[in-house]
Amino acid sequence: QVGTGVPGAAPRPPSAARGEDAERLVARVRAAGGTVVATGGCFDLLHAGHVGLLQAARRTGDCLVVCLNSDASVRRRKGPGRPINPLADRVRVLRALECVDAVAVFDEDTPEELLERLRPDVWVKGGDYALADLPEAALVESWGGQAVLLPYLDGRSSSRIAERAAVSVARNGTQ
Repeated sequence: QVGTGVPGAAPRPPSAARGEDAERLVARVRAAGGTVVATGGCFDLLHAGHVGLLQAARRTGDCLVVCLNSDASVRRRKGPGRPINPLADRVRVLRALECVDAVAVFDEDTPEELLERLRPDVWVKGGDYALADLPEAALVESWGGQAVLLPYLDGRSSSRIAERAAVSVARNGTQ
């Protein structure tokens, strides 16, 4: 129908984001002598803390791959009401960010299997984590990579945003 379409290429489906694109990107960057950076998370409700972390992570190397928890993985980590946004939406939003070069989805509780395939030079997490608590840190270091904690934008949390929204809906009686 005229007027209902969006010009340009159709968005890539999540099935195409399950690592194939990321693996090709990593191979190309590595062949050119570049530094591969990866980070991971649920990215359920993207907020300023996420964007700041992703931008800072991208500045540490030549490409940024986001390792994204699948819907089932998010539910196991966050509970039955999560994710709020389904995988296809989360992939699309992340891919729209200029600082994100590829998105790779993983179904496990941690991205260790995916990281083993990608073998990034740098693994980035926010400063709300401790390296000792991240099993991915030791894995990345096992092939000579580096795990890095970047400053965390305090007070930003998808869980807190969801809680505030639920309180607001309950208080105002609207959805």
